[in-house]
Amino acid sequence: MKANLLLLLLTVWLSSQPGSCSSSSSCSSPPYKWCSSLESAAQCGVLKRCLMSNFTRAHLMAPPVQVEVYIESLCPDCRIFLTGMLFPTWVMLNDIMSVTLVPYGNAKESFDGQRYIFECQHGQQECLGNMIETCLLNMTTAAFQVINCMESASDVIKAAKSCMDVYSPVLDWGSVMSCVDGEVGNGLMHQNALKTKALQPPHEYVPWITIDGEHTEELQEKAEASLFTLICSMYKGPKPEACGGRQRHLRSFCSRA
Repeated sequence: MKANLLLLLLTVWLSSQPGSCSSSSSCSSPPYKWCSSLESAAQCGVLKRCLMSNFTRAHLMAPPVQVEVYIESLCPDCRIFLTGMLFPTWVMLNDIMSVTLVPYGNAKESFDGQRYIFECQHGQQECLGNMIETCLLNMTTAAFQVINCMESASDVIKAAKSCMDVYSPVLDWGSVMSCVDGEVGNGLMHQNALKTKALQPPHEYVPWITIDGEHTEELQEKAEASLFTLICSMYKGPKPEACGGRQRHLRSFCSRA
C-alpha cells in the first residue's frame, strides 16, 4: 500500500514538473543539499532526479555494503586510498554502499584523570587532523566531502576551513574548533580509540578496511586494487547500472528544446 502511494506521488510530481539539466537562479543550496527537501530540489531544478533516486533507494532489495575504514589524517597510504579509491567509488555507488570513517589508526591513548591524551604516529598535527575530521563526522552530513577535500590538499590541516566553507558553508568553523578543543571532541576520539582497539583481528596497519564487519587480507587487497569491483560483486540486490546491471531506462531528464 505504501509503495503504491509512493509511486502515485512520484508519478504526479514527475508529470507536473518540467525537465531541467541545471540549477535555477533561485537555487541557494549547495549541491549536496539539493535533494534534502522537495522545495530545494524544485528550486534547484533537480526534482525528477531526486525523486527517482529516493524511490530507488526505498526499493533496494538488499542492505548496502558496509565499508569501514580506519585511518590517520596524515598517513600517506590513507590519503591515497581515501581520495583515489574510496571517495570516487562512493560517489558512483552510494546507493548500494555506506562508508564509516574512523580517524585514529595507530594512535595511543592515555588518561590523566580529567581527559584523554592522544599521541599520534605522525605527531601532534596528525592528532589535530584526526580530531577535526572526527568532529566534522559528528557535525555535518557533508563530512565525507569535506574530509576528501582536506586529504586531497597539500596541507591537510590548513585546508580544513576552506574545504568546510565549500561543502558545509552553514557550519561555523568556531563551533568545529570548540568541539576539537573541548570535552565533546575528546570523548568522540576516545570512542574512536575504543572502536579501533576492539577490531578483530586487531589492526596491524592503516588504512585498515572492513567490509560488512569483516577484515581479511584478501578483502583488503581487493578493496585496495578495485573497491568499485568489490562492492559490485558483494552487493546482494539487483546490480545497479553502474555495476553493469540491467535497469529500466526512464526518459532522460534533459530534453531537447
